Amino acid sequence: MEILLVEDNPGDARLAAEAFKEGNIPTQLHVVQDGIEAMSFLRRESPYGEVPRPDLVLLDLNLPRKDGREVLAEIKEDPHLRRIPVIVLTTSQAETDISRSYELHANCYIVKPVDFDRFIDVVRGIEDFWCSLVKLPPTG
Repeated sequence: MEILLVEDNPGDARLAAEAFKEGNIPTQLHVVQDGIEAMSFLRRESPYGEVPRPDLVLLDLNLPRKDGREVLAEIKEDPHLRRIPVIVLTTSQAETDISRSYELHANCYIVKPVDFDRFIDVVRGIEDFWCSLVKLPPTG
């Protein structure tokens, strides 16, 4: 399973990578640090011309250059990308962010825990559900 993590916090990206590495499902985690990189990756623009299309996107909302809300809107408006499930994984607990994310067709909204062990549990839960239980559409 190919997963794109859009995360500007190196510590959170490292934790997610460790959690997926220790999981039971073979995953390839790709990490980009902002919304512009995310869209370049998804559209396979330079320098991402040879990358596989992800099966799943984990998206932080508070990103530099182009925030996660803009990225989510672009993904869901693009006929070539809209079928990719997008999980918002962010620190924001604001009701406006939650509502807006679902209005933009996020598939799921998860508040990042601050506790290390709980964060690992959340990533493993994502892996268990999205990589084992759910039948995802083919990537193109």
